[in-house]
Parts: sequence; structure tokens; C-alpha cells
Amino acid sequence: MTYSVKTLEDLRWFLAHTQGFRGGQITDVHLSKRRIFDERSGQDVLAGSTATVVVRYSVQDICRVAKLTMQGVSDLCIFEQDGADCSLLGMIQAEINEGKLRFWFDPQGELYMVCDEALLEEVSFPQSDADRHGAVGQWTFQAHSGEAPTVCWLLEELDRAGSPCFWKASGPGGVTNGTRICEGQLVATADENRGPTAAVEVQMYGPIDGAGFGMRMRLIHRGSRPGGRLLNLVAEVVMQSFSGTCLTGEGAFPQEEWADRRA
Repeated sequence: MTYSVKTLEDLRWFLAHTQGFRGGQITDVHLSKRRIFDERSGQDVLAGSTATVVVRYSVQDICRVAKLTMQGVSDLCIFEQDGADCSLLGMIQAEINEGKLRFWFDPQGELYMVCDEALLEEVSFPQSDADRHGAVGQWTFQAHSGEAPTVCWLLEELDRAGSPCFWKASGPGGVTNGTRICEGQLVATADENRGPTAAVEVQMYGPIDGAGFGMRMRLIHRGSRPGGRLLNLVAEVVMQSFSGTCLTGEGAFPQEEWADRRA
């Protein structure tokens, strides 16, 4: 899901939807500056600053990872001292004044941003016991629209890609927050000459927060190279057929950016 925040109404929606990131955690802060060459002065001049904050938070039984990209940053403060940790959030505050958005991520203003506009990109998925213990899905995809693909479709696409697999269901599925869930394992067809069999856990679910279907995968054996290759192949197969937002580790970004990082 993506949402642009420019007006007061946008800001009200943002605060209501995120609940001010109450109880969330900042996992990444990034600042970039763009410069262009000024022919008059013969020097590079600042053409704009962009700040990105990634927040992981929960609403009821739904886990969300939000990427807030702030364009036209004119003022900011990122300050930690004497062991302070601004990454743990209570509830952020935000306002719009004279066309500028202001975000206070902590009460002391040690993490503070002023910008022209902001873009919220977010991936949502059902929370599990593994999430509550700190485990993060290796790869998660949230489609902008449409229904979740069937297991048969996925197996056929993997077969066409030269990596035949079979499906090992974890159970008949369940319902979380009214969302039908299909869970199981994708296991590559065994080949004794290729070493350990590649396998990944897969969970597919219906719309959350009004977006399209979601899909998340985890490596069954952490650090497994065959499993990692299979995970990447499944990701490519899904993204070739559907438009959406990806989450890998703690970073959410569009699928074309994910492809660039893999290149």
C-alpha cells in the first residue's frame, strides 16, 4: 500500500491509520542529499534532501512495516546521547503548518523532521508467534490488487522456470482477522547430485488494510544457499506477474528497487 501525505486531510488519515506508530520501533533512518551543477557559480549546489524512516509496528494481530519517505527536508534532528534509544516509539506527533509537515518521533524532539511532503509505503501481514519472538520473514510481498495465486499456479510457474517443486501443506489453513490463510512448504524435487534439498516456508493470505493479497516466505534452514536460490526464484516469479511492494529484512520498497538490489 502507498499513500501520499500532503494536506491536512492526508495527515489525519495517516495518523488514524498508523495510530501514531504506537509501540513501534524504528529500524532504519536514512538521509540523502541531491546536488546539481550550477553553471553561474561553477559549483555544485544543494537541490533537495530526502529522509527515509522505516518503522515496524503492530495493530491488533496485524504486523506492519512502514517506509515513510519525506521529500524536501528543510530541518531535521537526529540526536542520541548517553545511551538514549530513539528507535523505540511511544506515539509520534505530526502537524502541518504553512505548507510544511512536521514529525516528532519522540517527546524530546531528538528525532524530528520538517518536509514538504511524505510518502507512506507499507506492507502488512498476519502476526505469528515467530514475529513476537523477533523473527522476521525473509521476503514478503503485498500486491496492490487482485487475488492470491493458487498453489497449482505457483508450481507450474516454477516448473517452467526449471526448478520443479512439490507442495507440502502445513494444514487446511486458518482464518486470521477474517483473512483466509494458506500455509505450507515449497520443496524442490530431490537431486542427489545437488546436495541438500531446497525448501522454503510459504504463507499466502487475502487483503489486509484494503490492499491486494499477501505472500511471505522464510528459509527453513537459515543460511541454506539452495533455499536462498529457491526463495529468490519464487520472488521473481511472483513479481513478474503481479504489481506490489516488497519487504526484505526490515526494508520495504517497490519491486523494481528490489530487483536492482539483487542485480
